Amino acid sequence: MTEAAPNRRDFLKGRAVRSAVEQAGERLANELVRPGAVARGPIQLLRTAAMACDFDVMVNPDGPAHQIQAASEALDLVHTLEQQLSVYRNDSELSELNRRAFAEPVQVESNFFELLVRSRSISVQTSGAFDPASGALISLWRDCRKEARIPTDDEITQVLLRCGMAHVRFDDSSKSVAFDRAGIEFNLGAIGKGYAVDRAAECLLEKGISNWLVHGGRSSIRAAGSHAGHDGWPVGLKNPLLPDKPYATLLLKDMALATSGTAVQWFRHDGRRYGHILDPRTGWPVESLLSVSVIAPDSAAADALSTAFFVSGVEKSLACCDNLPDSVGVVFFPLPVRGQTLAPILHNIPSDRWFPE
Repeated sequence: MTEAAPNRRDFLKGRAVRSAVEQAGERLANELVRPGAVARGPIQLLRTAAMACDFDVMVNPDGPAHQIQAASEALDLVHTLEQQLSVYRNDSELSELNRRAFAEPVQVESNFFELLVRSRSISVQTSGAFDPASGALISLWRDCRKEARIPTDDEITQVLLRCGMAHVRFDDSSKSVAFDRAGIEFNLGAIGKGYAVDRAAECLLEKGISNWLVHGGRSSIRAAGSHAGHDGWPVGLKNPLLPDKPYATLLLKDMALATSGTAVQWFRHDGRRYGHILDPRTGWPVESLLSVSVIAPDSAAADALSTAFFVSGVEKSLACCDNLPDSVGVVFFPLPVRGQTLAPILHNIPSDRWFPE
């Protein structure tokens, strides 16, 4: 994209509505809302930068007059949540929790508390493949990458002693959180963007906006209603071997989609490739799949499950799906056998929602 996307101030002043339909609909929709077998139509787009990525709200141009204001307020909420959830801000509520929770129970905002409780439930459901109380492990790998090295076995062993939801205590009555071991830290990188997408979506619904698509970083997407005469929004799923190329289009309606993979975030050391997705149980990066995409009722669940399923692999993830309370669809891209092409494994993906390129 060579031109800057219209910002929210331009929209509210009426300067960018036309360009959003004519230009943003051409630029961004070609990447996210795919043309092809399921054709997309013009959109209005609002964007903001938060959580180290772009957050966008897309709406149909023929929607209610107040949808631009509603979309702007939804994106404002994302900034509020970044201030609450970021581990990179010393004054965030999450950073304060990490600093104090071993010394004393820390009362947190009610929605934040519910997110942490839900994170514990997903961690249990995935047998620990998703574990947001692994901040110390993530920090170790981040520091080692800066030093152009990988952790030693002893460093991994020691840091795992300071990780795990098993060391987190919740008090429902006071909405407080405590750690039973020093050094435990939350890092919500595998669920935070999805949570922010959900909260933005709730803002739109509360204001009576029925047809929209919200995404954070293009890897966490939630859509509602219809677009361009379709029963949902056409969303492009990229080829994990060729990230600039589409592989298929998913028609997404009243559901969320999240994708986890290592095509973009990785580093090489001594000739070996290391991805950024860590198994919180072993402490080491996982490379058994190219990518995993999950369709779930909300973005927080889709985000967390896509990470957990990438860590767990196909067989264990399918068994987990069968035991989840909500219906979940999954697209696995296994590493192709030499000489063979990509062969995705689809689970609970209706044929009338899946359109290969």
